[in-house]
Amino acid sequence: MIIHPLHTNIPKPERFTWPFCYEPHPLCLLACDEVKQEIERIGPKEGKMFGVLVVEVDGGLGFLAAYSGLLEGRNDWGYFVPPVFDAQQPDGYFKQKEREISALNQHSSSETQNLHKEMSQNLQLWLFQQYRILNAHGEIKDLVEIWRDYHQNPKIQKKFPLPPGGTGDCCAPKLLQYAYLQHLKPVCMAEFWWGPSPKSEVRYHGEFYPACRGKCKPVLTWMLQGLEVDPDPETSGFLHQGIEIVYEDEAIAAVYKPSGMLSVPGKTDDYSVATWAKERWAASMLPHRLDLMTSGIMLVAKTPEAYHHLQNQFAARTIKKKYLAVVEGEIQQPHGVIDLPLSSDPMNRPCQIVDYEHGKRAITEYRVLDRQQSPTTHRPVTLLALYPHTGRTHQLRMHCAHQEGLGCPILGDELYGHKADRLYLQAESIAFEHPTTGKRLHLFCPQDKKIWPI
Repeated sequence: MIIHPLHTNIPKPERFTWPFCYEPHPLCLLACDEVKQEIERIGPKEGKMFGVLVVEVDGGLGFLAAYSGLLEGRNDWGYFVPPVFDAQQPDGYFKQKEREISALNQHSSSETQNLHKEMSQNLQLWLFQQYRILNAHGEIKDLVEIWRDYHQNPKIQKKFPLPPGGTGDCCAPKLLQYAYLQHLKPVCMAEFWWGPSPKSEVRYHGEFYPACRGKCKPVLTWMLQGLEVDPDPETSGFLHQGIEIVYEDEAIAAVYKPSGMLSVPGKTDDYSVATWAKERWAASMLPHRLDLMTSGIMLVAKTPEAYHHLQNQFAARTIKKKYLAVVEGEIQQPHGVIDLPLSSDPMNRPCQIVDYEHGKRAITEYRVLDRQQSPTTHRPVTLLALYPHTGRTHQLRMHCAHQEGLGCPILGDELYGHKADRLYLQAESIAFEHPTTGKRLHLFCPQDKKIWPI
C-alpha cells in the first residue's frame, strides 16, 4: 500500500503547511514514526531526506511517504510514492541517450566536446519537459515552464536557463503530485533527515527541515496554488518595533535593531533600519548590516565622510564586535576557535555551506558564559560570547550549527536548527574609532534588551 491509514483523533490544522518554514504538525509526527520503522527495515547506508504528507481519504486520514532522489539506487520501493517521472528505466529514452553521451567521453577533440555539451543540454531539456506537474486546481505545467514563469529576471534566466539537476525529485513534489493524481486532499506535510550527516550542509539524524528553496521553491509555488496555505513569514509583514538610539552625535549614531526588522529595504518589506534612519537624518547610510532575525547594535553614518571612514575600518577589520548567542545543547570546552570556510548555496539561498574547495575562510572565536535548562524544552542550552574575526554571511549561525563547528545550532535558527519565538543571536557590543574625533568608542546594547536568561 502507498496510502497508509492514520488512526487518531488528533484534529487537522486549519491550513496546509508553508513548506519553507514550519513546525511539524502532530499528525505529521505520528506519520513520521511509522515511516522511520520502514526506513529501519530497509537499512539505507547513506543519509537521505524523507517526507510525509497527511491526506484526507475515504472520510478519514491517511498519509503518503517519499524520499528525495533515489533510495539505495532505486526509485521503486513499494511503501513510498513513485517519482513524478521515472528516468531510470534501462531501455528508456533517457538512459539510452545517457549511454550515447557517455560514449563520447572516449574522444577528446573539441568538436566531440561541443557535441557532448549540446547533447547533454538537449537531454536535460527533454527530461524536464517530461515532468508534468499538477497544482491543486488540476492545472499542468512542465518543469521548464514552471522555472521560467517563476524566474522572470532575465539575468537569472540567462545564468540558469534550466532548473538544476534533480528538480522535481525531492520529497514534497513527489508527495503532492501523487496526492493530486489520486484526488486526495493534502492536510499537512513535513520532511526529516535520516542517516549520516552530509559534509557541507547542516543536517542531523532525525531532525526536521524545510523544503529546499533552489529546486523546490519554484515548483511548490506552482503546486500549492489552489490550497489554503499558512502565510509565508517573509511576506506576511513583521512587527515594526521601535528602534532605540543608543548613541548619537553630529557624525554618527548607534541604534538597537530588534529581531525581525530588516537592515535595508527588502523585496517585500520597505521598512528597515535604513529607511527609519533616512527619515531622521537625510544623508544617513549604513556601513554594515545585521541579519533580519539578529538583534543588536548597529552603526549609522550621518555624513558621507563618516560612512567611508567606518567602511574602511570594517574592511581593515579594526572594528571589533561581540555577539551573544544561546545555543541548543551544552558546550563543554570553555573557549575555542572555529575555522570553517563558507560559500553560498546558489540554488538554496540564503543558506550557506561548508566548502573547502571554493569557500572563503571564516573564523569565529567563542567563550562559554553560562548554562541552564530551557524553560520550554527542558533541555540544556548554553550562552556563548562570539567574536567573529571575519564577516561571512551566516558565519556565526553556520559555525554554531555545523557538525564540524560546535554542532549546536543557535536557538530559534529556522535555517540551521529549530524554530523558536525568535533567533537568540544578538550583536551585544561594538568597538571602533570615531570618524571625526579619532577616539576609540565601545558601545553596548541597552540593559533591558538582554537575551539571557531565556
